[in-house]
Amino acid sequence: MKVIEIKQLSKAFKEKQVLKNISFSVEQGRVVGLLGPNGAGKSTLIECILGIKKIDSGTNLIFGKVPQKNRKQIFQRVGVQLQAANFQNNIKVYEICEEMSALYANPQDYQQLLKQFGLQEQSKQFVSGLSGGQKQKLSLVIALLANPEIVFLDELTTGLDVEARREVWQLLKELKQQGLTIFLTSHYMEEVLELCDDLLILKEGNLIAQHPLNELKENLDAQALEDYYLSMVGGTK
Repeated sequence: MKVIEIKQLSKAFKEKQVLKNISFSVEQGRVVGLLGPNGAGKSTLIECILGIKKIDSGTNLIFGKVPQKNRKQIFQRVGVQLQAANFQNNIKVYEICEEMSALYANPQDYQQLLKQFGLQEQSKQFVSGLSGGQKQKLSLVIALLANPEIVFLDELTTGLDVEARREVWQLLKELKQQGLTIFLTSHYMEEVLELCDDLLILKEGNLIAQHPLNELKENLDAQALEDYYLSMVGGTK
């Protein structure tokens, strides 16, 4: 079952074409990784898929529905962690969880999520006092409060040290095993190889490659895959 369907999606800001005729689909239960250098249009693509930004042409469907016209229904079934998200000042972990839980008809128990993500002891701390890794885990907790069928993660592990990044990877693997559909953007080929079923590569607003990762892995080792990615985007991340 296709839960995301994108056909010939284009988006421009003034005279700059940011996304150019993007087409792909995501099957239920798959983990899709979107790679691309800074400025490729990854965050804009997520915002267009979700209906946060209005598209100029093409179609974007989630669960067969247009997000802009079915915002409330889709909102209850989708979790989102956006790269630009900022937490309020002077708010505690449990307070932001309670505020966000109130938005959903059947939210998950945030206390259980905090426990699952190792944040139970930080429940009464101010968010501003959390480490970078803890803030990223909290972003994931908030994205899961809706008990979503799809979760969008925009560069969730950027800026984390290796240990914190691998902790987040393990949490995502557990969610993958539970059958959650995950759409994530990343700068790290290693991350995509570790977590994803499908690979999309975006460059200058163009979708230049899309592959099931198992097909690539049959022919290329990890270093060759890294080299393949760099050759596709021009040699730099």
